[in-house]
Amino acid sequence: MSKIYVVYWSGTGNTKAMAEKLGEGITAGGKDPEITEVDRIKAEGLKDEPVFALGCPSMGAEVLEEESMEPFVADLEQFVQGKKIALFGSYGWGNCEWMRDWEERLRNSGAEIVGGEGITCLNEPEEDTLSALYDLGKKLAEL
Repeated sequence: MSKIYVVYWSGTGNTKAMAEKLGEGITAGGKDPEITEVDRIKAEGLKDEPVFALGCPSMGAEVLEEESMEPFVADLEQFVQGKKIALFGSYGWGNCEWMRDWEERLRNSGAEIVGGEGITCLNEPEEDTLSALYDLGKKLAEL
């Protein structure tokens, strides 16, 4: 089985739960998920990976978490050209502007967003979100 990285930051555990469900889908699709917190990997660790997933909740004024995930994504932008990336995260307020900005940012760097857009949920992921993440994981495994 080949490995697919699922790199995330989670403050309350909601985005971690999303990462784990995505990993279940990757496993069901026949690949090996490497689920890791963003502080445990450097962006360069994904340089040779054609497919991976990133998860982060909305923070502050609808931005990525600024201490770990933001610098990680800034480093990634240098080499995501041609990569297929799944995005996911939870939010507690707002209208998902942070996710749209994140999608646009990676597209502008040449990446393809798997599924066309990130998967988001308000607070704790419910069954429909978990099902969508599982399906996305299976789709990642097919790529």
